[in-house]
Amino acid sequence: MQRLECAVQHYAWGKTGQDSFIARLLPAERVDAKKRYAELWMGTHPNGPSRVVGLDGGGETNLRDFLARNPTLLGEHEEGELRFLFKVLSVDKALSIQSHPTKEQAKLLHANDPKNYPDDNHKPEMAIALTEFELLCGFQLPHGIISNMKAHRELLQLVDDESLLDELAQTEHDAKRGREALRQIFCKVWTSSAERIAQVVVQIVDRLDKKTDRAPVDELVLRLNNQFPGGDIGVLAPFFLNFFTLQPGQATFLGPNEPHAYLSGDCVECMALSDNTIRAGLTPKFKDVPTLCSSLTYRMYAPPIFEPKKLADGVTEYAPSVEEFAVHKIESKVSTLRPISAGSILIVVAGSAILLEVDEKQQHERQIVLGDVLFLTKDLNASLRDTSSDFLAFRSFTPSPPHFAK
Repeated sequence: MQRLECAVQHYAWGKTGQDSFIARLLPAERVDAKKRYAELWMGTHPNGPSRVVGLDGGGETNLRDFLARNPTLLGEHEEGELRFLFKVLSVDKALSIQSHPTKEQAKLLHANDPKNYPDDNHKPEMAIALTEFELLCGFQLPHGIISNMKAHRELLQLVDDESLLDELAQTEHDAKRGREALRQIFCKVWTSSAERIAQVVVQIVDRLDKKTDRAPVDELVLRLNNQFPGGDIGVLAPFFLNFFTLQPGQATFLGPNEPHAYLSGDCVECMALSDNTIRAGLTPKFKDVPTLCSSLTYRMYAPPIFEPKKLADGVTEYAPSVEEFAVHKIESKVSTLRPISAGSILIVVAGSAILLEVDEKQQHERQIVLGDVLFLTKDLNASLRDTSSDFLAFRSFTPSPPHFAK
């Protein structure tokens, strides 16, 4: 096992100083009270590679280089490199309305626009809440969208075809017809002129401001307008997307071409090794509305809560149907780390424990505490003892093919 020092991203939406969950994971000398600590990256992505520290001689090296020199530390199915990017996020204000492409779409986007789509990989991802975690994810069921549009006639004016609501209402009987109606509705709204969108946002916000019995979605629209003033199209997203809150330990899985935006709170996130994002609102960054509109699935569903699997007392597995990653949540009841036939990254997010590694020649003992990040070699034989009652860690890895197949 090797200790890692991990990169921090100081994006504008992150929490500031010690208000950030990430800052609490870092040594005090690395924390600036005025900086935003948005993401902690654990892995080999070139935009924020982790470094191995405490090697023989006391030096440090890039994790990717370390693994290239020591390929036997990984499983054969990993093909010589980590296939996932592991993160902690600490969200103060909304991230962009976004989706992520399929592998095929990513190759085309990267070839045509490498500046805005920096690699050719897909980016399925999973978020596991550490605190209450608010987000928008996936299109609401038809009745919710229809109700919102009728309550805010300005949206219908942007669509300019009320018959599409009748088509949308038929989704239960004809899903393809319903998705096509939603596609037309959403694209007409999102491709309206900036001037018209700004007018609609002002009209809706003014009306909600005067309401005394505002619903949670109304409060969210007002909050987003305060965060992104000036008529940002993303302010209208809560009328179309599911708005919900994950409780600690709950998770959601985000497949390709599903619209979403994180809003507030802290989470662990794991994804395929990619940084490709198609943005379309709530951001000053490059927006690619045509690509987003043309690529979304337009599936409508209830808030997508991912159901994990309990493997043993204190071990919960989050394993979506993707090849690149799965995550174990490890709590204080655990005495033995499950052997995994792949390299893995473990982060301690609460409490402490003694981690004991046993090999053929000797045993190695290390205290692990809040903020520690370790690279664990494949087939590691390790146990935990003296765990504090609040101990909590997460471990990410690439499942072997039999694991994935089941």
